[in-house]
Amino acid sequence: MKIPQIFFPILLFMLSEVDGVAQPDRWKQAVDYTMEVNLDVSNHSYAGTQHLVYTNNSPDTLNRVFYHLYFNAFQPGSMMDIRSLTIADPDRRVMDRISQLSETEIGKLYPSKLKMNGMSVEFKVIGTVMETSILPEPILPHSSVVFDMDFDGQVPIQIRRSGRDNKEGIAYSMSQWYPEMCQYDQEGWHTDPYIAREFYGIWGNYTVAITIDPQYVVAASGILQNGNEIGYGYEDPGVKVKKHKTPITYHFKAERVHDFMWAADPDYVHKKVQVPGGPVMHYFYQPDEITSQTWPRLMEISPKMVEYMSKRFGTYPYPVFNVIQGGDGGMEYPMSTLILGKGSYKGLVGVTVHEMFHSWYQGVLGSNESLYPWMDEGFTSYASSLTMQYLFQSKGSPTKSFYDNYFQLVKSGKQEPMSTHSDHYNTNVAYSVAAYSMGAMVLSQLSYIIGEPTFSHALKNYFNTWKFNQPNPNDFKRIMEKESRLELGWFFNDWIMTTKHTDYAFISVENSNKGIIIILKNKDQRPMPVELLITKKTGEQSRIYLPLRMMRGVKQFNDSIPTRVKDAWPWTNPYRQISFEGKVEDIQSIVIDPEQKTADIDTSNNVWRNKN
Repeated sequence: MKIPQIFFPILLFMLSEVDGVAQPDRWKQAVDYTMEVNLDVSNHSYAGTQHLVYTNNSPDTLNRVFYHLYFNAFQPGSMMDIRSLTIADPDRRVMDRISQLSETEIGKLYPSKLKMNGMSVEFKVIGTVMETSILPEPILPHSSVVFDMDFDGQVPIQIRRSGRDNKEGIAYSMSQWYPEMCQYDQEGWHTDPYIAREFYGIWGNYTVAITIDPQYVVAASGILQNGNEIGYGYEDPGVKVKKHKTPITYHFKAERVHDFMWAADPDYVHKKVQVPGGPVMHYFYQPDEITSQTWPRLMEISPKMVEYMSKRFGTYPYPVFNVIQGGDGGMEYPMSTLILGKGSYKGLVGVTVHEMFHSWYQGVLGSNESLYPWMDEGFTSYASSLTMQYLFQSKGSPTKSFYDNYFQLVKSGKQEPMSTHSDHYNTNVAYSVAAYSMGAMVLSQLSYIIGEPTFSHALKNYFNTWKFNQPNPNDFKRIMEKESRLELGWFFNDWIMTTKHTDYAFISVENSNKGIIIILKNKDQRPMPVELLITKKTGEQSRIYLPLRMMRGVKQFNDSIPTRVKDAWPWTNPYRQISFEGKVEDIQSIVIDPEQKTADIDTSNNVWRNKN
């Protein structure tokens, strides 16, 4: 089906009204999937059909298309397998397990037929990507075409995220299970093979029919459309409404999402909780001695959890969120997550908070995770740490662990620039620290540079401005600059694009005829604005603030500590002399970066104490 060209100005205006006016010229492709899949639980194979309306909102003419076939990664000799066998520190959940899979245990996903607008399309499968030949007719800018596909698959033994019969006994975790159209954006096609991590999809609508043995309870992205027919507690949680003897079909709809996941198990129980003014939280898990204690407690705290998340970071926009025991760590999907079901109560809350926060920074903002994993994993980790501190009223800095991980990585000599593609880090530890810890430290350091109240408002404004618009690092930087009225390119360049470090130190603190003179030195290559906390022997405190010249402004403080703002420090000058009234004899201590937010790699030289 083609949409007449005359309707596109109206359509684009309507979309701009929905998305907001953050970036009216930021076009995005659109997809509408209608899929039917029949899973044979006797041999773990499935057959499916896919009707895909693909809308090319770009200014480019497309002559070919590409699909992800993620399940093919779980085959001996795949790129994921070889990478796990050859990387210095393989994921312990993967190791050599793919290489040992038998023919009945591997993953398979192969299209058997593809048509575009009723015309046959030739294609070839290369690992986890399907490439078409030149299309029968080009996809013109601002037009829609229809792709119809038949496909077959086999569910692998669960190795990572997807699969069957995992260590917690969940029958099926069906993520990345269908042929998924690759993303095309301002940078062109994104046809990354499935090596290890991170996904980048197209927003659209999904209508999915899943046919399965009647013993199984199915949980999925989106909203079940035939709960009364299916039963299994969707309308009345915990009660099986009907008993079936033949395969049953679940009908789901998910709107404005970039992926669709489902899971199935005979032993799932289903519960739900309404968050006041927010989504309905659905929970699917296997009841046992552990989960029967922890999951009800998770449900009890969920309203408080989601209310804080939405108030602090922006409103969760979907009507539901499904927490599903998947048996393999935690992984985010639109409107849902697959998580480990067993373990401590606090651990269960922590993984739920983290995976749900991906709805903000991956599901709704939709940045390219492969290129900028820190914009999702890092921001999610930061928001999760603040939420956990709020929920459990824990003491200390919620971001301390991120800094500790960073310092360990620096000492190891394995640090790589955060601009590295997710799959191309030389070690998993370098990726993990860069994406999660250093990504979280982007936000922690910005709160230091521009001030906490300004930063908190800016972070929420970033979400509200760029939701459903796939922001890149510069889009985020510009929000922070506009809110703070400071220039911040220097920070993003050094922290994201390089492996430079910060190390400020005292050289001397002495009396002079001008009062007290302090000499500081930046012993490394990455500059940061400097705050000195001065404590007199009487207990009185004051602050000296040294902005960087290239900030073109100063931070606004929101506490009652008297602050002297000194001339800005040019980054080319390794030394800086500061003078202020008083006598050294009256000073008890002077501390550089008292909150320890600058990522200073050697804090042993950050404190001067009066020895007299």
